[in-house]
Amino acid sequence: MRLIFLGTPDFAVPSLKKIAESNHEIIAVVTQPDRPRNRGVMSPSPVKETALELGLKVLQYERISREGVEDIKNLNPDIMVTCAFGQILSRELLAIPKYGVINEHASLLPKYRGSSPIQWCVINGEKETGVTIMKTAYEVDSGDILFADKTFIGEDETAGELFDRLSILAADSIIKALDLIENGKANFAPQNHNEATFCKMLTKADGLIDWSKSAQQIKDFVRGMNPWPCAYTKLDGMVYKMHKVSVQNNNFSGNAGQIVMADKNGLIVACGDGAISIDIIQAPNCKKMSAKDYLLGHKLQVGSIFE
Repeated sequence: MRLIFLGTPDFAVPSLKKIAESNHEIIAVVTQPDRPRNRGVMSPSPVKETALELGLKVLQYERISREGVEDIKNLNPDIMVTCAFGQILSRELLAIPKYGVINEHASLLPKYRGSSPIQWCVINGEKETGVTIMKTAYEVDSGDILFADKTFIGEDETAGELFDRLSILAADSIIKALDLIENGKANFAPQNHNEATFCKMLTKADGLIDWSKSAQQIKDFVRGMNPWPCAYTKLDGMVYKMHKVSVQNNNFSGNAGQIVMADKNGLIVACGDGAISIDIIQAPNCKKMSAKDYLLGHKLQVGSIFE
């Protein structure tokens, strides 16, 4: 099939490469405009960089539904594939391809609709997630589902690690979906909209740890915020980033957020229920390191309370 691929971040790159290696023809790649990165230098998206390396036609629009309709009509694709593109497509755009538009979504729909499903699956302690291939509809992540490929989430797996695994899974899934559609074997089923939840876009402020939660909840939160925006806490007005923690099984008692051990044996903090060991920490003006190494040269007072 002749297709247009729409995507922007790293997550979409394996899918673009996989389609380029398949029997399907990519007639254009649509991605977000170049943005200022690295101290204001204008930089292309990862998808644009990959598309140019593959010798593919690249189109960029601030608002594809306003600026790109005629271009897409002139290209006359059989199908369009979206993967973390970052813009909502108008009904006019959705109606152009013969086989419509299909989307790769990094969770098991209908739960976890929205922009950050990978992080929220980890934050909420889910044991399983996956990639859903769906028909793109005007309402966000609400279209009929073709199929979902599932995978387990590791006990200590971070959102960043899961992101990488799901991007590879998505690449395999989209080829399977395109082949089904081309061969007339695709059967789409409607979602149960009553089961839907919406994942809001994360900001740096969302990384603040709520110490009133249980030790397991805080561990899952830290995993879900890794690598960005990164979980953090405050002590005496200073910000401490938490890159890795583990649930402490020994009996430690203290108020939520209170440091109950801080010596050569490690850093233990009480939670609303249980306690956690801080494994990897990043103190102000320091690189990230093990808490034990940090405590060799710095002092944290037992009894102090992280905010």
